[in-house]
Amino acid sequence: MYPWHVEQQRPLRWLFLDLNSYFASVEQQLRPELRGMPVGIVPVEADTTCCIAASYEAKAHGVRTGTSVREARRLCPDIRLIPARPKLYVEYHHKIVAAVWDCVPVTAVMSIDEMACRLLGRERDEEQALALARKIKETIYQRAGEMLRCSIGLAPNRFLAKVATELQKPDGLVVVRPQDLPEILHPLELSDLPGIGRNMLQRLNRNGIYSVRQLCALSKEEMTRIWHSVIGTRFWHWLRGDDIAEPPVQRRSVGHSHRLPPDLRTEQGVFAVAQKLLHKAAVRLRKLNYYAGGIGVSVRFYRSGRWKAHLRIAPCQDTLTLTEALHKMWAGKPHASPDSVSVMLYDLVPAQTHTLSLFRPEKRERLSRAMDAINDRFGNQAVWFGSTHSIMQAAPTRISFTSIPDLDTF
Repeated sequence: MYPWHVEQQRPLRWLFLDLNSYFASVEQQLRPELRGMPVGIVPVEADTTCCIAASYEAKAHGVRTGTSVREARRLCPDIRLIPARPKLYVEYHHKIVAAVWDCVPVTAVMSIDEMACRLLGRERDEEQALALARKIKETIYQRAGEMLRCSIGLAPNRFLAKVATELQKPDGLVVVRPQDLPEILHPLELSDLPGIGRNMLQRLNRNGIYSVRQLCALSKEEMTRIWHSVIGTRFWHWLRGDDIAEPPVQRRSVGHSHRLPPDLRTEQGVFAVAQKLLHKAAVRLRKLNYYAGGIGVSVRFYRSGRWKAHLRIAPCQDTLTLTEALHKMWAGKPHASPDSVSVMLYDLVPAQTHTLSLFRPEKRERLSRAMDAINDRFGNQAVWFGSTHSIMQAAPTRISFTSIPDLDTF
């Protein structure tokens, strides 16, 4: 057994910051009349959509991310439903990152509302680390506003520092020390631990693991067997406070999805939106300097299921070739009332490892990059393909949990 309580105390190496109810907090900061009120952020003004964020006042009534608008109104009749303003959230994100940088270098921006900082030298002493965390909170309040609260976790590794942010919300500040392990983790649910999603939770349950206490009692070999990979080994070390390096992650896909407003829930409307989503994904693909070897499209129908299609293609990154592939797949779509559509580019290959083709459509790539350059200089809708002209204002840029769009994409 690997000892939980070691004689030589490992210092606090990581600070993790999680902004509390971020989208709702930005709205409450900008609109004082919303402060102290239950607020739900929605992508569009429609009863058929769901909340993408909720204030703590709304969470007290059971409203969470993913709660339908109808259910949110039932749980909290006084809730204020506010259409999302992604550009503002990105602007505030950059403002907050800059505020944190003024206190300590930001090692990694994990998402729109999360970032991690590696502590060095005297910063690893608990007293110094706590003082630094308080300084970060105060700097954010001064730069972004009093409603922008955050929970900060301090721990020997990044994994435990993130877990620490979940132990006290809102406006928390929690230290996880080696001597606190594993008992400090026991009250958590398995799904509270980063990396344990629905599928992993089911796998753990099939192996008789239903609590964090049981998980912490597993040996390294048992965890590796359950995870079926080296990730189980890393998980075992992370739970014990070991600061082992995480391998670089290669992006596997680029995509966009959109819930259709009522006026675009037609055959023509859904296809036009699908094309716009594809064009946006292709621009991101080129900015990331990847080539895609596959394209997928999915349409969810109103009360009648979902249609999906996938097509393998010769690796490319130009919009015209990808649009032709979309046309090819679309011919097999059944006729029904559409509700939402998504487009995904997958089997990504970094440009530096991409093998050039003798039949590579160089003119098309040059055209796509020329359009990108014009839009970068004069605005993201300076030039576009005629097929998307009728829905240029539809499917606006959204923020995913792991990808922060550039301000010039709005």
